[in-house]
Amino acid sequence: MGEGWDHLRAEIGRFMAVGGIATLASFVVFNFLVHGLYLTSDPWLGGHPVTAFVIANFVGMVINYRLSRSWTFKHRPPQHADGGRTAFFVINVATMLIPMACLWLSRNALGLDDPVSDNLAAVVIGTLLGQVARFYLFREYVFQQPVPLDIPNFMHWDGGDDDERPTPPDATSWSSGGPARPSGPGAAGD
Repeated sequence: MGEGWDHLRAEIGRFMAVGGIATLASFVVFNFLVHGLYLTSDPWLGGHPVTAFVIANFVGMVINYRLSRSWTFKHRPPQHADGGRTAFFVINVATMLIPMACLWLSRNALGLDDPVSDNLAAVVIGTLLGQVARFYLFREYVFQQPVPLDIPNFMHWDGGDDDERPTPPDATSWSSGGPARPSGPGAAGD
């Protein structure tokens, strides 16, 4: 395989590692809020798992952005004035609907409300589906590859080895549109 595939595989590996760290943080916060995480018998959001999931994922989102910007996609300079934060936030909120839907289906359609079912539905199945969508959307809209500027073709230069500006056929000045006149000391007409 070529260099491009190696680079893509490395990028996917870093993305998955960052996603794993953010998911772990979300997992801990979610389970603390909904199930008490063996620290309390009266969880703060025991009856509101979707709200707890949103809060937990916001914590994961902040971790994910910082690590993605500084490690996963560090070779891709920011293309947006805000460093891609707005697009990152919008994409995360939109793709958060995937695991939320999985959690809602598990709780409401299947009637499963135990910790294993909550985590399997939201954290495992939902997050994996969301990761696939986020990887594609982040690469396309947040951490874009810089586009190389092809100056000779952009400026309609001939692209020769010397890369000099072509001489206009009527030998007029580039700036005034009038006939080119010699300038400087000893120029004709001085």
